[in-house]
Amino acid sequence: MESRRRTVAELVAGRWGDHRPGLWCEDRVLTHHEVAAGAAARAALLTDLLPPRAHIGVLLDNTPEYPMWLSAAALARAAVAGINPTRRGPELARDVLHTECRLLVTERTHLPLLAGLDLPGVRLLVTDTEEYGELLAPYADARPDTSRATPADHLLLYFTSGSTGAPKAALCSQGRLAAAGRSLAEQFGVGPDDVHYVCMPMFHGNAVIADWAPALVAGAGVALRRRFSASRFLADVRRYRATYFTYVGRAVQYILATEPRPDDRDNPLRLGFGTEAGAVDAAAFERRFGVRLVEGYGSSEGGAAIQWRPGTPPGAVGPAAPGLVVLDPQTHEECPPAIFDGAGRLLNGDDAIGELVNRGPSPFEGYWRNPQAEAERRRDDGWYWTGDLFYRDADGYLYFAGRTDDRLRVDSENLAATMIENILARYEGAVAVAVYAVPDPVTGDQVMAAIAGDFEPRAFADFLLAQPDLGTKMAPRFVRVVERMPVTATNKIHRALLRREGFRCADPVWWRPPGERAYRRLTREEAEGPLASTRGPSSVRRQGLEPRTR
Repeated sequence: MESRRRTVAELVAGRWGDHRPGLWCEDRVLTHHEVAAGAAARAALLTDLLPPRAHIGVLLDNTPEYPMWLSAAALARAAVAGINPTRRGPELARDVLHTECRLLVTERTHLPLLAGLDLPGVRLLVTDTEEYGELLAPYADARPDTSRATPADHLLLYFTSGSTGAPKAALCSQGRLAAAGRSLAEQFGVGPDDVHYVCMPMFHGNAVIADWAPALVAGAGVALRRRFSASRFLADVRRYRATYFTYVGRAVQYILATEPRPDDRDNPLRLGFGTEAGAVDAAAFERRFGVRLVEGYGSSEGGAAIQWRPGTPPGAVGPAAPGLVVLDPQTHEECPPAIFDGAGRLLNGDDAIGELVNRGPSPFEGYWRNPQAEAERRRDDGWYWTGDLFYRDADGYLYFAGRTDDRLRVDSENLAATMIENILARYEGAVAVAVYAVPDPVTGDQVMAAIAGDFEPRAFADFLLAQPDLGTKMAPRFVRVVERMPVTATNKIHRALLRREGFRCADPVWWRPPGERAYRRLTREEAEGPLASTRGPSSVRRQGLEPRTR
């Protein structure tokens, strides 16, 4: 039984002899057995090349080689460091060397990224070459051997976002990945007839943990898209008969921005699972495609998770599991429940919003050679601090309010960027919205929004007045109009870049001077003159969050 398989190696071996189609990528189709056989061959090669528990870097697009090397590493008791192909030069070299990769698996399209890099002691394998095929040939008859793998063996070193510093390599063991896959397969009823569409990059934890792992547990098929494409999304789903997919960040908005067609609801999908789509876009996706999106929450490092359950109120992620609490980051006291008015507006955000903390058992397995970052996560006798803002209602349901870095403090009132974004997303012309702080020497922060789409200043000002849940301090002082929202490699909004550039950027910026309702174009003279004193980090990040007055 799958429930007895506690390692990824056992799950891989479980597909041996399964001759159903199991992996699709472009025009290539492999059976489950062929994938298991390919993994066994690569594991045998890996065993001859490196000692157990070695680290290998994988610098690949989503091709069949990626899941086969993940599977091979599990069989050989090695660990895979997913290398982000959008990193460049010294940053890319740093990722490979920091994770102590002895082997780097890549393809010819990525070789220019490695040109000129100093990677001492790192052997290169290029998958789409004759030499690679010749190297694998002697191992063609290998069978999966699970005898050496244990649940505690590290399998993944996956980098968290590096937008606020050097990325941290979070650890994930075979046991945790197998358990996560099993949990999601049970939660969503994944079966052997399902097909998982993996369009998020496999160097990121989302695609591996939330998409590939439950498919592996259930014996479901996997369809790979080399790189995410909004325009090809529906065609791929139909081509591969995909029933499940995962998303991160702005991916859903990009899909919704494609031209609607009368037959959009003619598709086999039954579920999308991910984060940061937002209630407005999730509802629009279901109306257009007939597919429910489930917004989940799981910290990248595995330290805390919230599962949606039937009965979860609109806008909430799910009920708080035992041990999960929302704490004031200064006093470490539990925040009071949220109070809403008749329109659903949060009335006590300054008190109710805090950091989500897991005070119970945590599956967090640490970071690779980064004790300082590990200590920031594990505090107060082992409590896991997520770095994410939440609030809870009187019934114990949790609502996501953004990252701790996304908090704004305007006139001594704490605001959550995510809450303001959910309101601004209703603006008819908005394709994508991001809210962030720009510093102000008087108020502490001012609210700034970046909007992709059609922006008309008068209509936007009227729209703001009509929103019953938009507090007086939530309305953006500055609006940056962008053609396309800047995003990270995992389609998350690049907030650090937006904060860094503020209103001194190449894009047009509109602003609402103090005491005025209308927006007008910000001139260079205003940005460099009267507003010049707002240079530098915001007061929230200079001083930290102030304790609340009880």
